[in-house]
Amino acid sequence: MGAFEASLAFARHCDRSDPLRKYRSMFYIPPVAGKPSVYLCGNSLGLQPRQTKRFVEEELADWAKWGVEGHFHARRPWLHYHTFSKKALARLVGAKPIEVVAMNHLTVNLHLMMISFYQPTAERYKIITEHGAFSSDQYAFESQVQHHGFDPRDAIIELQPRAGEHHLRTRDILDAIAQHSAQVALVIFGGVQYYTGQFFNISAITEAGHQAGAFVGFDLAHAIGNVPLSLHKSGVDFAVWCSYKYLNSGPGGIAGAFVHERHAHGALPRLSGWWGHDARNRFKMEKGFSPMTGIDGWQLSNFPVLSGAAHLASLALFDQVGMSALRKKSVRLTGFLEYLLRSLDPEEKHFSIITPRRSAERGCQLSIYTHHNGRQLFEFLTRKGVVADWREPNVIRVAPVPFYNTFEDVFRFSIWLHEGIKRLDRKQGEAPIQKRS
Repeated sequence: MGAFEASLAFARHCDRSDPLRKYRSMFYIPPVAGKPSVYLCGNSLGLQPRQTKRFVEEELADWAKWGVEGHFHARRPWLHYHTFSKKALARLVGAKPIEVVAMNHLTVNLHLMMISFYQPTAERYKIITEHGAFSSDQYAFESQVQHHGFDPRDAIIELQPRAGEHHLRTRDILDAIAQHSAQVALVIFGGVQYYTGQFFNISAITEAGHQAGAFVGFDLAHAIGNVPLSLHKSGVDFAVWCSYKYLNSGPGGIAGAFVHERHAHGALPRLSGWWGHDARNRFKMEKGFSPMTGIDGWQLSNFPVLSGAAHLASLALFDQVGMSALRKKSVRLTGFLEYLLRSLDPEEKHFSIITPRRSAERGCQLSIYTHHNGRQLFEFLTRKGVVADWREPNVIRVAPVPFYNTFEDVFRFSIWLHEGIKRLDRKQGEAPIQKRS
């Protein structure tokens, strides 16, 4: 990754040589006290691209001009809107267009996928997942298990890190799948764990799940647009995601789903709706559901165009840059942040980084596990103009997003973190950590 230096001059040098530096100006950076914030919360809500307004206003103009005829005559005809994002989404997750679609919201899509891919029997009914999965996923798992008449305390196996560790070892995941191979029906993990920032080994988990006779799925909410994905090649059965984090598609924006091509023509059970029905006969309004080929056959309702326009605006930027270039900057930018944090508190007296150290096992998020005064430290950073994320009981999540964050952002965050720790130490009567040269 190259050597780092803990100085503002070095950070600015990195920014001047950054091939993606022009893209920061293509996003709105929220101000704090009249100055641009240090926005490190793209893992919770991505920033608005400046071109989003134009994309949405074009649909409003076509609605005003065409009314219902906009379904056929708008510049992006609404009848086919779900198709316009397919190629971009396929590139982001390593799939074929037939395998991906933008639709609904994440947890809705998760339930739809579990209707198809969680078909428990008396012998094979268990779900293997990570301990501390995002709460909405946990609720979905619980309700699906209960819907089939099982007790979540028995049916859901949550894998925890080893004592004294913060993230799961891949070997332990694979061993647990093998151990429960006779009973497991579904293996499902987050692509990137929302709390720790761990990027799971999707290919290895999928292979182990299939060897055990289970379906395998992933929640990619914190992975899509953040880390490289190869869902088709990895053989994943299904995946779901939202678009308002790294995909910058707006609060509550349209979500998406993936179903592997091998299930495109199968007879998997599903909940059906008219937008998943054979498009050639959809408007005949006849009984008898006949699904479209591939993931499109899992659609329920017609497409939300205004939300979809915001989605297209951001995806256009991803197509301009490509995940390879974004990932390259992300690894270096996050590496710089890690370097600054570890040099700030090498003995981990005040905090620990619970995100894996290897860049291959993480995206751009680092989770800072505070040992004391965590909430006060977070509030100090907020007053300084940092927009980050607090997670109970004691973690500050920060995510330097390669599209719009800079090396100077990262450096300023480290300076303010240092200042906040010193101030809180003085209040508590503790010896402050030594200042960096």
